[in-house]
Amino acid sequence: MAKKTTGGIGIQKSSFDFLGALKKHNNREWFNEHKDDYLRELKQIEIFADALLEDLSAHDVIETASGKQSLFRIYRDTRFSADKTPYKTHWSGSFKRATSSRRGGYYFHIEQGNSFIGGGFWGPSADDLKKVRDDISFDPSPIKKIINSKLFKSTFGSLEGEQLKKIPRGYDAAHEAADLLRYKQYLLIRRFTDEEVLSPHFRKEAGKAFAAMRPFFDYMSEVLSSDANGL
Repeated sequence: MAKKTTGGIGIQKSSFDFLGALKKHNNREWFNEHKDDYLRELKQIEIFADALLEDLSAHDVIETASGKQSLFRIYRDTRFSADKTPYKTHWSGSFKRATSSRRGGYYFHIEQGNSFIGGGFWGPSADDLKKVRDDISFDPSPIKKIINSKLFKSTFGSLEGEQLKKIPRGYDAAHEAADLLRYKQYLLIRRFTDEEVLSPHFRKEAGKAFAAMRPFFDYMSEVLSSDANGL
């Protein structure tokens, strides 16, 4: 059950300011000296994530139990990275839809100059990719109707994600939906300016972006939870 929150809970300027300072002083000594500041701002982000969870739970069934549980750690894994800075310079979290019949995931990312509400399928398995491509190959009209809708275009602009340079083997290179068959990821992204993030309306706009993902998620869930006969 989602934790109840009220009002226009959003992102505080102090949370943005902390990220800016961390970007300038991305080392353990500075972070340890400002640990209390970090914990205070982290609590504000938890409250914001709780609010997002409340809004999501009004139209979807979410497995993630709380805003706190949605958050990603600020500590970077530097083992295999050329960038050895120890901390992320953004706040982020994700919400998982409940049960295997509800596919797709929700994500938020708060960073100076690069904030967005996102969702979709970041790393679909080979089996899932084949199911989606087979469905699009058979009849692309359902997915085209969704991504060409006024709501989708006004919210996300277009479908995003990595694509193959050529149509995958086994599919017609001249297919009317060849561009959709080349996708390796299916991402829905609504970007926000810093001013929009700090606006009292940001929580509402973030919630609207999440809600606008549902037609795409419902389509993908049906495709990925049924067999080749649609059962």
